[in-house]
Amino acid sequence: MGQKPKIALASDHAGFSLKEKVREYLTALGYDVADQGTSSLESVDYPDFAEMVTQRVVAKQADFGVLVCGTGLGMAIAANKVPGIRAATVNDTLSARYARSHNDANVLAIGERLTDETTARKILDTWLSTPFEGGRHERRVNKISNIDLRHHTEKTK
Repeated sequence: MGQKPKIALASDHAGFSLKEKVREYLTALGYDVADQGTSSLESVDYPDFAEMVTQRVVAKQADFGVLVCGTGLGMAIAANKVPGIRAATVNDTLSARYARSHNDANVLAIGERLTDETTARKILDTWLSTPFEGGRHERRVNKISNIDLRHHTEKTK
């Protein structure tokens, strides 16, 4: 069996408690987890943490990103602004499987207000063990990448 993927992990204050449990769980399973914060329940802005994680993923310093906020929605929206990121908000194992197998999601967003620790573990297990199917899905993921290229190309003045 190959090396386990490296995971960049972060949360805002609303996802802090679940993020801590996710970090402990993934570390216990032998994953190399780079915790990007936050480090307390003090109010912070989730886009800052989404950007830290996604920058590690696009720079190939991490294979995957995991983001936790209150619902997972804000983190996913912010993460998807970064070219090359395919973030999916997932609160069940079926969505986790399809996010990887059909959409090749490289960032997982979970909502602490919607997902308990046991469910989060099942989601992580499913998401991390599901390969991208490729085939017809690869064509679609490539189209998503092309949207990134068309709309996120840096403009020079």
